[in-house]
Amino acid sequence: MTRFVVDASAVLHLASAGVDVSSAHELLAPTLLRSQTLSALHEAVARGEIPADVGLERHRLISRMPIRLLGDAVLRRRAWDVADRLGWSSTYDAEYLALTQLQADAFVTLDADLARSVGDIVSTASIEGLR
Repeated sequence: MTRFVVDASAVLHLASAGVDVSSAHELLAPTLLRSQTLSALHEAVARGEIPADVGLERHRLISRMPIRLLGDAVLRRRAWDVADRLGWSSTYDAEYLALTQLQADAFVTLDADLARSVGDIVSTASIEGLR
């Protein structure tokens, strides 16, 4: 079984495109994923990009995805160290990287700049690798 850490951009894509993740994979994310995806969907509705019913349906789909959410003290401490190493003031993305370091085989994001910038810290995979 391959273990992937998925960020909010990846999860939002899975929900909007109706991508089925292979049962040969396990998805992981820090607990902040819930708030990030909820906020992103609400913001998309507020900008008029999607109707409210579509946003709520995608939120329902995301809530039902088999993603193991983690957020213990070890993860938070590692995220702090990762953010320091990369010179980031925010630890949000660092939580995904820390979780990948601690428990996964690769990190999946649709943020190409982020994926390129962390290649020496974690392995990355494309969204297609989840099929």
